[in-house]
Amino acid sequence: MARKIVITSGKGGVGKTSVSANLGYKLAMLGRRVCIADLDFGLNNLDVVTGVEHLVLYDIVDSIEGKCRVKQALVQSPQCKNLYILPSAHSFSKSIVTTDSVSELIDGLSESFDYVLIDCPAGVGGGFHRAVAASDEAFIVTTSQISSLRDADKVLGILRGYNLKRIALVVNMVRGDLVADKVMASPERIEDILKTEVIGVIPEDDNVLLLNAGELPPESEANKAFKTLAINVDKNKNKIYKYMANYTGVLGSIRRGLKRNL
Repeated sequence: MARKIVITSGKGGVGKTSVSANLGYKLAMLGRRVCIADLDFGLNNLDVVTGVEHLVLYDIVDSIEGKCRVKQALVQSPQCKNLYILPSAHSFSKSIVTTDSVSELIDGLSESFDYVLIDCPAGVGGGFHRAVAASDEAFIVTTSQISSLRDADKVLGILRGYNLKRIALVVNMVRGDLVADKVMASPERIEDILKTEVIGVIPEDDNVLLLNAGELPPESEANKAFKTLAINVDKNKNKIYKYMANYTGVLGSIRRGLKRNL
């Protein structure tokens, strides 16, 4: 049976879908069978981020409504045979797409995969509760911004009311130079503030914005950080990517100065 992990956030714009897509890709590259399910109805774009939008024939709503089998709605990634995407829809009927129907579908998927990652809509509305109810674990994506941390704290409070096996944080868009200059809160500080373990740190990297999941350059910081995150998840480790490696010491101080003046 698969580990069912919901990837959620308190607010939009923190990179939740990018984290879902790249974590799924890296887990698949470790040899695990992975399905990423898009439960962000209406604002769905997981198919775009994973580069399979041109391959979509059916979606999750079609499956729930009985128009197709769930296996027919799955799209295999052209880049990795172990990775499958379950696309969402722009519209749906609330009377059919219920907490029970979504949970039943996800449970059915879990028999065929090692991981089912659930891309959850931002906020704490009905879509959030449908996604969390179908999951066993939750990863909250946050940034160092005060507004993001405040919203993440609210989400944490709600998640603790569910019977989840694990709740952890992924701190995204970290600027090592700003952390070194004590302008940005460090992931370690965020872990202390939110009293929740940080399972991954993803540095700010333009490649994440410009490229689909699976296309990150091997030597890019984001690629290395997502690989570390996937190993942490799969092997139950807590190694944190060295996001400040380029900004310490004499050379690091010079790099920080140059970046401030850009």
